[in-house]
Amino acid sequence: MFSKSKINEASGSTESDTPKPAADSAPSASKPMELTNSAPRPKAAPSTLSSDLTITGNLKTTGDIQVEGTVEGDIRAHLLTVGESAVIKGEIIADDVVVNGRIVGRVRGLKVRLTSTARVEGDIIHKTIAIESGAHFEGSVQRQDDPLNTGASKPAAPKPETAKS
Repeated sequence: MFSKSKINEASGSTESDTPKPAADSAPSASKPMELTNSAPRPKAAPSTLSSDLTITGNLKTTGDIQVEGTVEGDIRAHLLTVGESAVIKGEIIADDVVVNGRIVGRVRGLKVRLTSTARVEGDIIHKTIAIESGAHFEGSVQRQDDPLNTGASKPAAPKPETAKS
């Protein structure tokens, strides 16, 4: 079959004039559709903050971040990887958090993993957590079904006040 299609394309340029526009329009129509469908599939490379970089301010992305330097501010991401030399001073909110370095502040994540080189000073609010032997952790650990929802406890408080009034 492959040889027949090659023969038809190569030898029958006048014969393929009629099929070519159909074939050309079909792949061009399907390729953008494939690109549109393929665009969400491949994951973008993580944003990497190198070890010589210091950021003062908040970071927010729907993608992945790998921090090797210093961040003084809050970070919100899909996946946050904290490198061994990294220092983060602020709140972290991410679906997945892998800590190899130092965090001073609250960590909120669906999956939180503290490796043996991790040093965390602050509370961890999680759905699942793994703490390797050798990790240093000072704070409290709290399990929640939706740890990413920071406003969940705030609206709950006004509701009883409204009901009491």
